[in-house]
Amino acid sequence: MKKLILFCWVCAIFASSYLKINAQSMQNDISAPKAKIIPKTLKKHKETRIDNYFWLNDRENPEVIDYLNQENAYYESMTSHTQKLKDSLFEEMKGRIKEDDSSVPYFYNGYFYITRFETGQDYPIFARKKGSLSADEEILFNCNEMAKGHAYFKLGGLSISPDNKFASFGVDIVGRRIYTIQIKNLETGEILADKIENVTGASVWANDNSTIFYVRQDQVTLRADKVFRHKLNTASENDVLVFDEVDDTFNVSISKEKSKKYIVIGSGSTLTTEYRILNSNNPDGEFTIFQPRVRGLEYSISHYEDSFYILTNKDKATNFKLMKTPENKTGKKNWVDLIPHREDVLLEDIEIFRNYLVVEERSNGLNHIRIMPWNAAEEDYYLPFGSETYNAYTTTNVDFDTDILRYSYQSLATPSSVIDFNMKTKTKEILKEQEVLGGKFDKNNYVEERVWATARDGVKVPISMVYRKGLEKNGKNPLLLYAYGSYGITMDTYFSSTRLSLLDRGFVYAIAHIRGGEDLGRQWYEDGKLLKKKNTFTDFIDCSKFVIDQKYTSPEHLYAEGGSAGGLLMGVIVNEAPELYNGVIAQVPFVDVITTMLDDSIPLTTGEYDEWGNPNNKTYYDYMLSYSPYDNVKAQEYPNMYVSTGLHDSQVQYWEPAKWVAKLRDLKTNDKLLFLDTNMDAGHGGASGRFEALKDLAKEFSFLLDLEKIKS
Repeated sequence: MKKLILFCWVCAIFASSYLKINAQSMQNDISAPKAKIIPKTLKKHKETRIDNYFWLNDRENPEVIDYLNQENAYYESMTSHTQKLKDSLFEEMKGRIKEDDSSVPYFYNGYFYITRFETGQDYPIFARKKGSLSADEEILFNCNEMAKGHAYFKLGGLSISPDNKFASFGVDIVGRRIYTIQIKNLETGEILADKIENVTGASVWANDNSTIFYVRQDQVTLRADKVFRHKLNTASENDVLVFDEVDDTFNVSISKEKSKKYIVIGSGSTLTTEYRILNSNNPDGEFTIFQPRVRGLEYSISHYEDSFYILTNKDKATNFKLMKTPENKTGKKNWVDLIPHREDVLLEDIEIFRNYLVVEERSNGLNHIRIMPWNAAEEDYYLPFGSETYNAYTTTNVDFDTDILRYSYQSLATPSSVIDFNMKTKTKEILKEQEVLGGKFDKNNYVEERVWATARDGVKVPISMVYRKGLEKNGKNPLLLYAYGSYGITMDTYFSSTRLSLLDRGFVYAIAHIRGGEDLGRQWYEDGKLLKKKNTFTDFIDCSKFVIDQKYTSPEHLYAEGGSAGGLLMGVIVNEAPELYNGVIAQVPFVDVITTMLDDSIPLTTGEYDEWGNPNNKTYYDYMLSYSPYDNVKAQEYPNMYVSTGLHDSQVQYWEPAKWVAKLRDLKTNDKLLFLDTNMDAGHGGASGRFEALKDLAKEFSFLLDLEKIKS
């Protein structure tokens, strides 16, 4: 299926100087907040749970805000001795970043488009140049100006009309991924009166240059459920509903085919997809169903000439296959195989050009890019990659009529490069390599490894790691082990300049490619979800034991990190194997599994049933209850923990980590550090500015370095 480009939850890793005051010694002098206990009885399947902190589920309650502020004040007080360390980390990380940086321009519909940053500015500037890179720059949006007066700002869904005269765009100023769409006249600079609220931010232009399609969200659950048609210079109240997704386990999206011929409505759940198409020249027409939904049938479509190409799991193609059908006969009975299913190769994505089909595949945990000419007389081939910890993927390829494929390459020790590859001549040009400022970085100073841990059921789990040359396997090295392990999201290796702060102070950084992702194919995902979800947790624990047994580290120096669903993972491992870790970082953790999954008013809940199970079914209820971190907190020793969240988080509500920390404080039997740090202005992704985000990350890794007592 279409590759998920996500911002993964671990962005970077840092380090700096250690100040002599130890936070743990201060804990006797500073009292941790104690959330009041108000027992609430929760009944399901004739069973009763008592939730003492359910009352925290009310962001409008002043007592809730007061408690969160108390936790923030406690964190600030307990870590005040590390403030210089945090400041130093921030300046160190910022110092490696090229502040006046810009993206590699891409050409589309007569213009070169560029995203750039200016020195000292937090937000991007979107610009374009007509016809040539030497042409005058036209600034489309300066987000630094637009963000003034807002604690959070995000511009998304930028879409240019076919005649290049208008731009539709979405703005979120809260952080809950609730956007308002507006339209800018690029010739006059005027923002039109058109204003469309409570939307996903994405919009698509029809070929008439006066019609856009967009997706509205349910105001309670934030589920993307309705597609509307809007005409320029009209009130949004008059917009026409063109599709309403009534199944609350499905979410809706809108897009336009690369060929520009079709506008596409996508409707999907975890296991099932369905598409509707409309000729872009006929915006007032009716969308037609491409292939009606069939439970368990996943497919995505790409248009080329008189056919559609379908990436699908049809016919039990677990790792997906590529099929083809005429554009006027789109039902699955007309689909024919083009690239058959393979047991050992996951078909991840495709890019269609006029003369070439580009296929992204994954085998043995590594991704590959395959070039297939449409001309049958020419042979297909793969781009060569040499490392075992690399990450290569296609990037911005919006031009249909070109022989140039743009892709990115990086590894744990190799900065990201943007490369243009000529598929005809088989030559490449490196357009840009990420600059690491400061004059100290040399990738030859680092070692990259991929090792395999044996899980308790005999399955081999890969671990990618990077560290400074000269490392001794003596059990004394601090090691940060990261994982996610859900939704079939692959945790590819990536380069991070900020991570160097840890590596250069002796840390090992490692990614455990545990089940629940698609790192080793679709079955790897299937074996880490629903009633097999515990494989995700035991894989991570077994990877932790492996790096200890191999003397990369020891329990005194092992740290774990995960965010969102990876935060759930952190919650489970501290309940099940707290003795393995000196410290744990849980970012926006999903930890109150049962209560959340029983509340269908919470964003994403109903669409998650195919991932976690529906607890209205007792089989799933019992299984989920057996691992839910909040429900399984017990009186035992826990490792040092730093937990972060955002008050406006729309994905994992703030009260999950807040309740979890409150319960941990009440039951844990040791005096290890426990912090809850709530960003009162942000949502699931944290701070919006590029440098503000560095401050958040400096907090996380000053926590690690303080525990390790590493001096700068």
